[in-house]
Parts: sequence; structure tokens; C-alpha cells
Amino acid sequence: MRGALLIILLVAGSVAGLLWGQVALAPGALWQGLVTGEGPAALMIGTIRGPRVGTALGAGAVLGLSGALFQTLFRNPLAAPDILGFTSGAGLAVVVSIAFGLVAPMPLVAAAGGILAALLVTGIAWRRGHRTPPLSIILVGLGMGFFTSALSNFLMTLLPQAEAAEAQRWVTGSLAARDWGHVAQVWLPGAALLLAALGQARLLETLELGDDLAAGLGLRVEAVRRGLAATGVLLAATGVAVAGPVPFVALMSGPLGARITGATSVAGRLLAAAGAGALVLMLADLVARSALPGIQLPVGVMTGILGAPYLLWRLSREMDRGKL
Repeated sequence: MRGALLIILLVAGSVAGLLWGQVALAPGALWQGLVTGEGPAALMIGTIRGPRVGTALGAGAVLGLSGALFQTLFRNPLAAPDILGFTSGAGLAVVVSIAFGLVAPMPLVAAAGGILAALLVTGIAWRRGHRTPPLSIILVGLGMGFFTSALSNFLMTLLPQAEAAEAQRWVTGSLAARDWGHVAQVWLPGAALLLAALGQARLLETLELGDDLAAGLGLRVEAVRRGLAATGVLLAATGVAVAGPVPFVALMSGPLGARITGATSVAGRLLAAAGAGALVLMLADLVARSALPGIQLPVGVMTGILGAPYLLWRLSREMDRGKL
């Protein structure tokens, strides 16, 4: 029943996203635009706010699902793709493609960057003959995130003004000027990856029993870990491809979704994280584009404002528990 609360919040947030902004719409005008396709709301829904809300929902969902996958896989609430440097690696790949004029689909470019960042992080953190501790991967990922962000900023200083502005939007995280193509770009692969993640939920539940017991039950532990990690990286790259490396959405969504829905099973927690991620990114974008009259802030600025205190609180919790 508590899962219905998350659905209600998503519906209410979507309606608020369509109604509010620099220009507010009346509920009656919104209804007329939705039903008849006529009136001032029709343009707002069909061209401006509708695609933006749809993109925010899709990008937030895949980022939240990616975060929950990594947090469950590493058994650490700090193990999210933005903290691990995967999203900034995907963002760097997009900036490189803009800087060098590469003609390639952005989802493929972002996926390649995220996968390369993941390989570098795991390669640097790997210990021969021993299982790599999750904290080591997190610390290396933090360093990778700083490095890729710095390299992205350096490349932007070399670009002409127009290309630099486009790259800056990617690095910061933005949902401005989105269309229905962006909605399809995140929803179609996102739906396929969601099914893949849910299909791996039983394997993830077995991993939660411990590596030794999981291996005793016949699970190929390392192969399953690689498959889950690949799904998580592709989910993060799918979100980055349309919204940029938006910070902290993946980090916050898993705990928030579990708190709202009370989900305990792995599949339930993954679905709750996807819903919470969609809600967080959509509401952050709503505040970013309507809080200051005449100014639309990048959504990445708003999620950073919301997420930084959460990260500090989570770090303090982990230190109190002696895990850091």
C-alpha cells in the first residue's frame, strides 16, 4: 500500500511540473490542452514542458535504479555511479565528442565513457588475489570523478563559445530545450535495462547472502557481479545522455524510495529507487526553472544543493558506525 504513495507523488509532481514555471497555467487550461489539444496550454504541454517532464522522469528513474543496483551490489550506501565517477566519465565522453566534432549517437558516446570510467576505477582499485573492498572502489571512484570533471572543464576552455556553452550544459546537468526525441532516447533503453535489472534481482538477492554461500549455491559470483555492474553503468549512461552528469540523484534515490515504500525485497527496492529518482529529478527541475523569476537554473545546480547536505549526513552516519 505504501507503494501507492510514491505513485501519487509522481502523478502530483508531474501535474505540478506541467502547471508551474516562469508562466503558470490554470488547471482548467491544462485539462483543456490535454483533452482537446487546443488553447495556450497545448503548446506548453506538447512542446515545452511535456518533453521536459518526460525526460526528467525517465532520466531520474534510470539514475535512481543505477544507484540502487550499485549500493546493493557493494553493500554500501555511498556506492552510487556519481560518487564512483561513472557519470562524470560518461559526461567527459560527451564533451570530448563535442570538442572533436565526432558524429555519434549521444547514448552510445555516454555509455562508452561510463564503461571506460568503470573499467579504470575497478582496474586501479583491483588487488591481485584478493577481493577488492568496496571502500577502495569508492575512494578511487571519487578520484576518477574529480579527474574527469577537471578534464571536462579544461576541454571547455579550448572550445569556441557556442560549443563551450553546449558542453557546459552537459557537464552541469540540464533539461532545457528537451523534445520528445529525448524522451524516447531515455525511455526506450531505460525500459529494456529496467527489465534486465529486474531479471537479475534474484541473483542479487543470492549475492546478499555472502559470496561463499552464494558460490556454494552454484552462483558464478564474479560473472554475476560483472553483469550487474554493466547494467548499472548502462543505466547511468542512459540518464547522462539526456540530462548530463546530474549529481546525487543516484545516491539519494535508493534510501528515499525504500523509506517511502517500505520495500524489503531486492526487486521492490529497485523499483522504489527508480520511482524516487524520477520524483527527485522532476521536482529539482521544477524548482530550478521556477524559483527565481526570469532565471532558469540548470537542474544539476539544484540537485547539488539538495544532495550535498545528504552526502555529508551519510558520511557522518557511516563514520559513526565505524565503516569509514
